[in-house]
Amino acid sequence: MRETERGSASRPALSRLISCSPQRFADEFWGDRPLVSTQTQLEQDFSDLFGLEAVDELVADRALRTPFVRMAKEGVVLPPAAFTSGGGYGAEIADQLDPEKVLSAFADGSTLVLQGLHRTWPALADFTRQLNADLGFPCQVNAYVTPASSRGFDPHYDVHDVFVIQIYGEKAWTIHEPVYPDPLSSQPWSQRSSAVAAQAQGAPYLEHTFAPGDVLYLPRGWIHSATALGDTSIHLTIGIAPHTRYEIVAQALERMKTDATLRKSLPMPLATGTTPEAEDRTSLIERTLAHVASQLGDEEFVQAVSDRFGEAGAVDIVPQPAPVRPLARIAAAAQLNNGSMVAWRSGLHAELGVGDGSVRIVLASKSVSLPIEARDAVEALHRGASCPADGLPGLDAASSLVVARRLIREAVLVVV
Repeated sequence: MRETERGSASRPALSRLISCSPQRFADEFWGDRPLVSTQTQLEQDFSDLFGLEAVDELVADRALRTPFVRMAKEGVVLPPAAFTSGGGYGAEIADQLDPEKVLSAFADGSTLVLQGLHRTWPALADFTRQLNADLGFPCQVNAYVTPASSRGFDPHYDVHDVFVIQIYGEKAWTIHEPVYPDPLSSQPWSQRSSAVAAQAQGAPYLEHTFAPGDVLYLPRGWIHSATALGDTSIHLTIGIAPHTRYEIVAQALERMKTDATLRKSLPMPLATGTTPEAEDRTSLIERTLAHVASQLGDEEFVQAVSDRFGEAGAVDIVPQPAPVRPLARIAAAAQLNNGSMVAWRSGLHAELGVGDGSVRIVLASKSVSLPIEARDAVEALHRGASCPADGLPGLDAASSLVVARRLIREAVLVVV
C-alpha cells in the first residue's frame, strides 16, 4: 500500500517515481541509498512516456545520428559502423541509424541505447522538464533496449544519480555498495575498474527483478548491472546531475582569480626551492588561507558565488526549456490581439538587470533589452504571471502589444 501522502501536486513528476512522500525521499534516500518502488505501490504505469512502438519509430523513422544512439554487447561498445550508415540520395550523412544493421546486431545479442530522449521524444521532454523543476537539478533520459537473456554493460557505477523505469519485459538487477562514494563527473568507474569488479564478486546489497512499472532510485557511485529475462527488455534511465559542495568551492576558487593578492608570485626562496625555514613556509600558508577565509566571509563575495551557483551555471548540463517552434512563433506574434494571454516560456532561466534606461533579460545565449518602462511587465512575467497581451503591468495597450510581440519573437514568452 502506498503512503497516503505520496502524491504531491507541487512535485508531480517526482511523485510518479517514488513509493514514499517527497519529504521522506529527500530525508532518507536522496544521495544515500537505493529505493525500489513497485508498480503495485505506485498504482500506475509509464505507457504514456515510452514503449515498444516508440523504439521502432525512433529507429525506423527519425534518422537518429550518433551520439543519440549507441550499441553494446557484454560490456563492449560497438563501433558506429556496426549500426549506422548513410541515408541514401539526398541524405548521405554516414552516421545515421540503420534499421537493418540494428536488427542484425540486436538479434546477435547487442543492447540498443537511445540517448538524449529528453531532446528527441516529446513525452519524455515534457516529463524531464517537470522532474528537473521538482528536483532542482538538471535531468536527462536514455533508453536501454536489451535482447532476451543479455547483459549490455559490465558492473559499473555512474557519476550521476539515476531513476530507472522498467517499461517492457523483465530485467534482473544486481546492486553493490560503492567502492568510491559520491564520485564527481571527473571520477568515472573506469578509474577504479579493478575495485569495482572485485566488489561485484561479493554479496550484493540488493537483487531485484524489475517488471513493467517498477522504478529504482540509485545514488551515484552504487555499482550495478542488469540482465534481461525471457524476452526483450526496455528500461529508461533518468540521469540527474546534482550540485555538490565541491562545486561551491570550485566556483569560489574561480572567483578568487580576480584577487591580486593571490595572483602574486611566491617569495623567491619558496619559488626556487632554497632552504626557507619550515615555520616561514607554514606561516605563508596560514596567512594565505586566512586571507581566503576573510574573502569568502565577505557578504558581497558570498552572494556573487551564490548567484553563479544558481540554476544556470553550476554544472555543464543545463536543463532545456520548453521547445521553440519558429514558424508557430512568427504566426503567434503576427496574430497577437487584445484577447490574447501571454506567459513566460516554461523552464526558461533568465537574470534580469536594470540600467542605462533599460531593463535587460539575460539569457544563456543572448541578452534582450527593453525600455525601462517595461520593467514592471518583465518582472511580473518572470515571476510566473499570465497577462493580457494588451494589458502588461505598467504599459498602455499599444506598448503592451509591442513588448509582447517582441518577447514572443525572442522566444521569451508564449501565448497561453
